[in-house]
Amino acid sequence: MPASQENAEHHHHGDIKAVEAHYPQLGRAQTAAQGTLVTLDQVENIARQMNPTLRQAEAEIRAAKARQQQAGLYPNPTVGYTGDEIRGGSVGGGKEGFFVQQTIVTAGKLGLSRDVFGKEAKLASLEADEQRLRVESAVKMAFLRVLAAQEMLDARRDLAKISQDNAETQRRLLNTGQADETEVLEAEVEAQRMRIAARMQENTLREEWRSLTSVIGQPDMPMATVAGDLEHGWPELNEEEAVEAITKESPAVRIAETAAVHAQSLLARARREPIPDLQIRGGMEYNNELLEGLPFAKGWEGIAEVSVQLPIFNRSQGDVAAARANIDRAEQEIRRIALTLRDRAASAVDQYANARLMAVEFRDEILPRAKKAYGLMSEKYGLMLASYPRVLESQRKLYELQIEYIAALEGVWTNGIALQGYLLTDGLEAPTRPGEVDRPIRETNVPAPERTMSPGEGMPRP
Repeated sequence: MPASQENAEHHHHGDIKAVEAHYPQLGRAQTAAQGTLVTLDQVENIARQMNPTLRQAEAEIRAAKARQQQAGLYPNPTVGYTGDEIRGGSVGGGKEGFFVQQTIVTAGKLGLSRDVFGKEAKLASLEADEQRLRVESAVKMAFLRVLAAQEMLDARRDLAKISQDNAETQRRLLNTGQADETEVLEAEVEAQRMRIAARMQENTLREEWRSLTSVIGQPDMPMATVAGDLEHGWPELNEEEAVEAITKESPAVRIAETAAVHAQSLLARARREPIPDLQIRGGMEYNNELLEGLPFAKGWEGIAEVSVQLPIFNRSQGDVAAARANIDRAEQEIRRIALTLRDRAASAVDQYANARLMAVEFRDEILPRAKKAYGLMSEKYGLMLASYPRVLESQRKLYELQIEYIAALEGVWTNGIALQGYLLTDGLEAPTRPGEVDRPIRETNVPAPERTMSPGEGMPRP
């Protein structure tokens, strides 16, 4: 603005309303809330009761234990009728009777089968533990996104008001000949952009609320204001320790290790398969053939059979070879998962570190300076040493920085929660069924790019 125009404006404070410095502040939506605030503890309790994936994981444990029980049950006996030479010819001979047949399982194969399915029950239990972590992380992240969207909406509404104030100021200055139509139009365009950004943020807040109510399993929960503090208590992580913890302590690693043990039990069972089971058969037959020279039948006679299958052609050699190959695959899966976790953790750690750097710098350096500059500009205006548009410009910059600060805080929280939760973030993904070794790994899924972003990324520009 030319110096002559600015000097002229100093003498027209009567045309511009008096200014009082207003600084951005977090938590205003909670202070102004009409109803009861929703807390993180409340939504976590709802998720424990209502999230369907937790019930699925519990059902899978019951199913695995039932399969373990079934695998150890002994084969049922067979009872039947037997007959031989029943017509008997003219002498009325022939035999009729009954038998009982039983398979005797040898070589401890039933115990080994129970052990195989016992490992599957262990896998189901680990999957349930992992699913609980997944739901907890997803609920926390969804809640923090609602809180951040709530704070962002206040800041964007403030920015829209500042832009509208600037547009009205420019129109008044136009009336006094201190601004031209171009400046008025530019200010009106900017005000319209900020109104649109505020409306878009309202939509974003509704979207985040829908995501939260979906992951807790109560989609009809009416929209409300959430209670929380973005600035304090955020996850404090050491980058190297976070990566190592995910690589070594993640449920995905324990699942892979248990899957390898499961593969070993399958090999042990396959090795015993060639050992044949005994087939035992016993019973009684009534022999109607007459005794020599006497009009009496020979009567009841016992029968007994013992048979065994000779493992000549089929010695389960294919099953044994396949079991060995599965062991090799399972052992390599442990290493693959560790490397995958390390790779994906590195990306999340990078996002967390960047967001934390921005949040700290904004909190300790940038925002204090911007607030001081705005305050000094307001004082200068009161002393008729600065124009009102300059005050609005200083205020606008402060609120733009506040928006970036909120985005950085959201990044700290969401990426920190993801790292603390071993990158388990999708609270509505169904738990894996035990034994689905060929399914692509999903225990290590990181936050989707469109749901967790770097600070400031994807936000409407001020």
